[in-house]
Amino acid sequence: MPDTSDEQEGSGMEHIDTGGGRDAASRHVPVMLPEVLDLLAPALSTPGAIHVDGTLGMGGHAQAVLEADPQVRLIGIDRDPQALRLAGERLAPFGERATLVHAVNDEIGAVLDDLGIETVTSAFFDLGVSSLQLDETERGFAYAHDAPLDMRMDPTTGMTAADVLNTYDARDLARVLSDYGEERFARKIAGAIVREREVTPFDRSARLVELLRSTIPMASQRGGGHPAKRTFQALRIEVNEELAGWSRAIPVALERVAVGGRIAVLSFHSLEDRITKRALAAGAASTTPAGLPVELPEHAPELRLLTRGAMTPGEDELATNPRSASVRLRAAERIRTPRRTKGA
Repeated sequence: MPDTSDEQEGSGMEHIDTGGGRDAASRHVPVMLPEVLDLLAPALSTPGAIHVDGTLGMGGHAQAVLEADPQVRLIGIDRDPQALRLAGERLAPFGERATLVHAVNDEIGAVLDDLGIETVTSAFFDLGVSSLQLDETERGFAYAHDAPLDMRMDPTTGMTAADVLNTYDARDLARVLSDYGEERFARKIAGAIVREREVTPFDRSARLVELLRSTIPMASQRGGGHPAKRTFQALRIEVNEELAGWSRAIPVALERVAVGGRIAVLSFHSLEDRITKRALAAGAASTTPAGLPVELPEHAPELRLLTRGAMTPGEDELATNPRSASVRLRAAERIRTPRRTKGA
């Protein structure tokens, strides 16, 4: 996934050896797997199909894609080295059919160029934080356990959540909490953080959770869920540049999908889903200027939407996998060459 790039030195791309690591299959339940496979099936059955998974995670969706057709080649991208090691073990039986690359998903164009691939038959993205990242306590993503305030999806590079808390001014902190966490008390929380860090810089999650409990009014805590939920989400999105990265990634991904190919996207946050919705809707719309009596070929839609609105999990999945509750699935098929392509 689970979502994009911090400032990094160089491209950040590195081909991964598919050996070693702990068992991923027992740690990861792919969300809306039957629905994703159904939407991608016509593209996956194309002779010589190449499928790119831009948020490989622990490889659950990727494994199902490789099992769906023995001819499919997978390009799996993830920024998390630990996830890549686990996915590598899971996908090792598929041998050379699976190529795993250490990169962020907005580097998809560079990854494909590096591999000599111009277009792909299908693309898939499972945005947001992954089960691995939530379950590994020391990564600092979960507010239920005291841990270092890290929250980096790639723990080898970039700023941490502690860096954000200790260096952003009150205005920027409030912006992050409001925009990415939709936190009503963003300004109040930001002011409390700035005051507290003057005493001692923030380095662990328990202290931040304690501050949030004491800052957010009790009436709101009783009806609004855990008081740390929105702040932790906002910090994670800021640290990993998730929304900015996805805004960069999806237009490139759409351009690299061949005519007849398909793209599917799982979003767990309304802001991610909004970016996806707008990109797909723009591709599915005619660009015929107002007043032009006939639609010229170059103005015709280049995508066909495959979902009416967004698909959501069924009751059975919600009962067995509560983490799927907020997910939204959108998909589209490319029906003509991209408008930016020469000769389109």
